[in-house]
Amino acid sequence: MFDHSGIASRRLAMPVEWYLEPHGFGERNQVFIEVALDLLAEAATRALERAGVTVETVDTVVCVTSTGIAVPTLDARLGDRIGLRPDVARVPLFGLGCGGGILGLARAAALARADAGSRVLLLVIELCSLALRRADASRANLVACALFGDGAAAAVVSTVGRGAAILATGEYRWPHSGEVMGWRVEDDGLGVLFSPHIPEFVRSHLGTAIADFLARHRLGRDAIDAFAVHAGGPRVLAALDAVLQLPARDREIAAATLRDYGNISAVSVLLALKQRLRSPWERLLALAMGPGFTAGFALLAA
Repeated sequence: MFDHSGIASRRLAMPVEWYLEPHGFGERNQVFIEVALDLLAEAATRALERAGVTVETVDTVVCVTSTGIAVPTLDARLGDRIGLRPDVARVPLFGLGCGGGILGLARAAALARADAGSRVLLLVIELCSLALRRADASRANLVACALFGDGAAAAVVSTVGRGAAILATGEYRWPHSGEVMGWRVEDDGLGVLFSPHIPEFVRSHLGTAIADFLARHRLGRDAIDAFAVHAGGPRVLAALDAVLQLPARDREIAAATLRDYGNISAVSVLLALKQRLRSPWERLLALAMGPGFTAGFALLAA
């Protein structure tokens, strides 16, 4: 299973030895809060610097995660660390799983449009490795052990400034598909739910959902010349390729993201998007799928 994961390296929240010891949910979650805040502070600072804006000008924060809980929320705790204004609007989003990068971007774009000229800071943090439980010998947990990595991403979204334009966003939830993907809350942490039939589901159902989304904007597949996708794993990437007929460069970026970082849930598609933005394109479709079972879409223009 590990030999066929397509992964050469990945980052983990804790030293490898930590994962060989037993840990309860409380201990895992405390590690989540501490490491998540460190990574989010770094990601937020870099995103603001690249956007050429200061933290004092951020009006809204959208914070996405599915791998730990925090009350006060991570965005509230982060405020004092990086200097967010006390009147910043905060939108914590939990439970979107691998779809959270695109769905979070969609929420950030909607908020930016609703208050033209405002700046929305999107934060995405996933510490998937904290769900790895040594005592769980289920197939789903073994798959997770082979795939999961940890990381964070951030972006600044606004109706003003430079960068790609978000033309439209959308999502589709397939009814009665809740068992395809998700978490079980166990005494010793979060237990992963993975259907072995996800690739077949993608091949059978995703194409229609994408076609309907594009049709709402009077577009067809031939209008898209670039893609940024969350690979999930090698079999899911093959299914996405079969549905989308991915250009070679986009397929390689998705595979390289998986190879170099592992599956970082909501973060992965944003890493792929970052790479794809570096090469010329005119109209790009970014997509990822997560629990629900749900697909999230973002249509961008260069």
